[in-house]
Amino acid sequence: MLRYLFAFIILIHGLIHFMGFAKAFSYGNLTQLTKNISKPAGILWLVAAILFIIASIFFLLKKESWPVIAFIAIIISQVLIITIWKDAKWGTFANIIIFVVALVASGNYFFNQSVNKEISQIFNFETTDNGEIITKEMTESLPFPAKHWLQNSGVIGHEKIHYVRLKQKGFMRTKPGQQKWMSADAEQYFTIDRPAFIWKVRMKMAPLTTVAGRDKFVNGKGGMTIKLLSLVTMVNESGSKIDQAALQRWLAEICWFPSAGLSPYIKWEEIDSLSAKATLSYKNVAGAVIFYFNQESEIIKCTADRFKENTADAPLKKWMITVKRIGVFNGIKIPAELEVAWQLKEGNFTWYKITLTEVEYNKAEVFEL
Repeated sequence: MLRYLFAFIILIHGLIHFMGFAKAFSYGNLTQLTKNISKPAGILWLVAAILFIIASIFFLLKKESWPVIAFIAIIISQVLIITIWKDAKWGTFANIIIFVVALVASGNYFFNQSVNKEISQIFNFETTDNGEIITKEMTESLPFPAKHWLQNSGVIGHEKIHYVRLKQKGFMRTKPGQQKWMSADAEQYFTIDRPAFIWKVRMKMAPLTTVAGRDKFVNGKGGMTIKLLSLVTMVNESGSKIDQAALQRWLAEICWFPSAGLSPYIKWEEIDSLSAKATLSYKNVAGAVIFYFNQESEIIKCTADRFKENTADAPLKKWMITVKRIGVFNGIKIPAELEVAWQLKEGNFTWYKITLTEVEYNKAEVFEL
């Protein structure tokens, strides 16, 4: 609804500019405009009107170029308004509204372009993609729980997974006791031969207020960026603790692409018939995750000792992923609904609820907006 309302504001604001053109060429009796307008200025009023109308149409069509057109229209419009300030000053408020929304849209555009460039870079890594098919024999060297997880997940007979892209819908909160959950839409991209991921999320904090975030693990380095309205940097974290935490995240999330359990970077250790510890060592970074399975060899939980903060004295804390529902994507059984929590002194803090909406394997492309 707000989208259509904003497009309507741009459209009406543009149509009003035709009055300046009409006044300059004496079309009609426009008593609202008391000051004379020259014909060259009238042409500019016409240009501004057309640009605002185009911007409104492009906005509705979700064309990324609409803010550029809007900015040009705003500049022309505001200069013209100043020349007949007494008659047209209220148009400044419309220009301000359009400018703010266009500025945020520009922030979204440049944020997406930056993250998409990172995604393309990890997909450009050399891969050993040769159409290799996963066989039961490949899993025999794994400990009992991991072996039966792979065998019962449906990967046997499927092509080995090298790339993953998926979409998530979820709800997030930032601190214990917070009653209001923020809706979150995310995309995530993985490479397996060289462990890496890029996670891009957009959260709605309040009406007209969004936060864009990017978490990554690339070439053994982690990094997290969060920006208010995609413009104002709120968080920009990196360092050894972030590296390890990001590596552990990649490791836990192999639950979405089980054939990665055969990676030479992962060492498995059986704990009992229903749990196994996986340790990932890559680019001088190492971390471990414990996977828990049910009697059907489906993952029901993952835990890790992981850094929650990035301070020098930050302690390791228990991080947990609990599977709420198993789904089938591309013939492979994987967790489809999950909850992510930290184990704190005051109790478990569930901060993210995830539902997978789309999963694609071996498609090394960025999702279209």
